Amino acid sequence: MTLDLQPVLAGPRLLVRPLAPDDREALHAVARDPLLWAMHPAHDRHRRPVFDRLFDDSLASGGALLVVDRASGAAIGSSRFSFQFVEPGEVEIGWTFLAREYWGGPTNRELKRLMLRHAFGGVATAMFRVGEGNLRSRRALEKIGARLLTGRTHRASVAGREVVHVVYTIAREDFRRSPLDLEPER
Repeated sequence: MTLDLQPVLAGPRLLVRPLAPDDREALHAVARDPLLWAMHPAHDRHRRPVFDRLFDDSLASGGALLVVDRASGAAIGSSRFSFQFVEPGEVEIGWTFLAREYWGGPTNRELKRLMLRHAFGGVATAMFRVGEGNLRSRRALEKIGARLLTGRTHRASVAGREVVHVVYTIAREDFRRSPLDLEPER
């Protein structure tokens, strides 16, 4: 089965669509907040040259998505599908960031629900890599039912230093029984 890595997904509050070159300025307006990156291994992504490298890499990945608030039409973040670091039957969902005013509410939950529903049309497992010390992102994954895999990590050079990423997964069967999939769209 194949999986479209750049779908258009719509929920009650969000529109998720392929990232385009013209989105650079709107997305930088979100990413330039240094507090977004405080726990992230690449804590300087708010700086324009670093953001531009992330944006260019996102476009080149073929799986980057822009997250739009449907009510305002404003770009509020980004996420990505990728097959780069996965095992057979998996897709990675990651590189997600959202404007701070969307933290702690229903936005990440809706975004992940839309992406997981799409992913499970083509793969059996969604995988998430997160910096070992990024406790905010780890808690967000645990809130949506992702499970930490002990013994599976990924090491990468980030901002000139080696960083350990821990791996979380959600299997299709677990998602379909979870409150995340069962809750109605509002």
